[in-house]
Amino acid sequence: MEPEEFDSDVLRQFVVAFKKGKLKPIVKSQPVPKNNKGPVKVVVGKTFDTIVMDPKNDVLIEFYAPWCGHCKKLEPVYNELGKKYKNEKSLIIAKMDATANDVTNDHYKVEGFPTIYFAPKDKKNNPIKFEGGDRDLEHLSKFIEEHATKLSRTKEEL
Repeated sequence: MEPEEFDSDVLRQFVVAFKKGKLKPIVKSQPVPKNNKGPVKVVVGKTFDTIVMDPKNDVLIEFYAPWCGHCKKLEPVYNELGKKYKNEKSLIIAKMDATANDVTNDHYKVEGFPTIYFAPKDKKNNPIKFEGGDRDLEHLSKFIEEHATKLSRTKEEL
């Protein structure tokens, strides 16, 4: 419930709407980016479902914090990764500031920064967490190649 107009009537209406199941959740979200055409797509709370959960695309998503040193170190590598795969029609490289946006799916647990998941297009509720490898272009590319459902270039061409 938004606290701006809190009084007994507003609270009563809120509880009635809640009991009837007519409330929409409040999602913490930065504004939706006007231009999101770069190699790394920016995801915000309001676009999580339309980008990350889109069943037409595989998505590699990084959850970061702007103040995180590891995230700052990863940024140029992640941008290179986005450029490397920018021509893949069914693969999106994305990032989300997890301190300014709600993650609207419980399968994407963010307990530290950066947290990286691969969401295959056919298993959105079973994302694969990137763990144990170096966060460099080679290991992140290998992770994508291993889990992508469809890439236009073959592994031999790499």
